[in-house]
Amino acid sequence: MLYEVIGIVRPGNLAEVKEIVLAAGQLVLQQKGVIRGISNWGVFMLPKATSVHQMRHHTGHYFAMRFDSSIKTQQAVRNMLALDPRMIRHAAVKLGDGKLSTMSRFGKPEWNE
Repeated sequence: MLYEVIGIVRPGNLAEVKEIVLAAGQLVLQQKGVIRGISNWGVFMLPKATSVHQMRHHTGHYFAMRFDSSIKTQQAVRNMLALDPRMIRHAAVKLGDGKLSTMSRFGKPEWNE
C-alpha cells in the first residue's frame, strides 16, 4: 500500500529533521518497503500553539515522506514517530485504493504555495 507521512519537528536544528527522516526511511527499507519520495517543506507557523513534552511550540519544521509498505511497517513508522520527543505532530494517510492504475498517478510529494 502507498502511504504518506507528514511530520512536524521542533524547529531550530535541521540535523534533527534529517535524523528523524533517516530513521523512518531505514525502518521502511528494513521491512522491505520502498520510499517513493521525501520532501523538506521548511519551517512554518503551526495552525495553533501546541504543547508537546512540556514545551509550547508556535512554529515547526514540516516534512513529507511517501512510501510503499505493509500495514505493519506503516504502524511501526507511526509508533517510532510518536515516541520521538523531537516530534511535535505527525499524520499518516493511505493514498489510493491499492490498484496500480490509481497509484501510478501519484508523483512525489510537493508543496504548492
